[in-house]
Amino acid sequence: TVLVAFLTWSADFVFKVKVKPNDLRAKSKTELLQQLDDFKKELAQLRVAKVTGAPASKLSKIRVVRKSIARVLTIMHETQRKELKAFWKKKKLRPIDLRAKKTRAIRRRLTKHEENAKTLRTLKKLAHFPRRKYAVKA
Repeated sequence: TVLVAFLTWSADFVFKVKVKPNDLRAKSKTELLQQLDDFKKELAQLRVAKVTGAPASKLSKIRVVRKSIARVLTIMHETQRKELKAFWKKKKLRPIDLRAKKTRAIRRRLTKHEENAKTLRTLKKLAHFPRRKYAVKA
């Protein structure tokens, strides 16, 4: 299960502790959105508790919930990127953010095809005047 432990501090409120990324990857998008919504509600309640002067044990949970929200968002963006990469894989052009980053110099460099391309004049010259071969005495 996604929940590692339960801590209850009121009749209607159950606190979820640290979600695991592998468990999140197994969930669908709607389930992830639902969990994200739950975590955000939880964070709002914790912040209210902070203002009203809650014990330190409650306040330390704020960090855990924030990190859990970040994990859920990260997994959502990961899966979205993976789906987009699969969609654009066979296309000729890709969106800029899905292209290989590399370095600016490498991106501007000529491709192998462009490097090896020869003009018509050069091709004729190579055909009519082949490289000379010499027999070298050893």
